[in-house]
Amino acid sequence: MPSLQDQLLKAGLADEKKAKAIRNEKHKKRKQQPKGAAEVNEAEIRARQAREEKAERDRQLNLERQKQAEKKAIQAQIRQLVETNRLDRSRGETSYQFVHDKKIKKVFVDDTMVDQLSRGRLAIVFVNDAYEIVAEGVARKIMERDESAVVVLHDRKSDDQGDDDPYAGYEIPDDLMW
Repeated sequence: MPSLQDQLLKAGLADEKKAKAIRNEKHKKRKQQPKGAAEVNEAEIRARQAREEKAERDRQLNLERQKQAEKKAIQAQIRQLVETNRLDRSRGETSYQFVHDKKIKKVFVDDTMVDQLSRGRLAIVFVNDAYEIVAEGVARKIMERDESAVVVLHDRKSDDQGDDDPYAGYEIPDDLMW
C-alpha cells in the first residue's frame, strides 16, 4: 500500500517540490527536538484532561450523595427520638400558641404541660409535618443533630427549682437577716 503522499502525487493533487519541502520540514523538526522527548499528541492531552475533569465531577457527585445519605440518617435518628419519647397530649384542653415559620400555631395540652413548656422543661418539635411535645433532654439531643427541628424550647431560669422543691410554698421575706 503506497503512502498518502505517493497517492497524492500519482493523482496529481500535489507536486514533487511541495512533497520534498514537507519531508525536509519534518526532518528538521525531528532533529531540533531534544533526545528522549516524545512528540506530544494533542488528542492525548485533551483525553487526559477530559478524564481528570470526569474524575473531579465524580468526586463532587459522590460527596453530594454522602451528604444526602448523612442528612437522611440524621432525620431518621430525630424521628426515632421523637417517636420513643413524645408525650401523650390526647387529653389536652388548654391551647398553647407559639410561632413557627412566621405563623402562629396552636397545640392543645393540659395545664401541667403549659407550665412545663413555659419553664423550659418541655419542648415542641416539628417532625413528619406534625408538632410533638418531648422532654428538655430529648430536645437538646435533637438540637445537636438539627436545630431547626426544635420549634419551642424556653431557657430555664437559675431560680427555677422545680416541682419537687420542698420549700416551694414558702416565700422568703425581703427583710430576712441571716
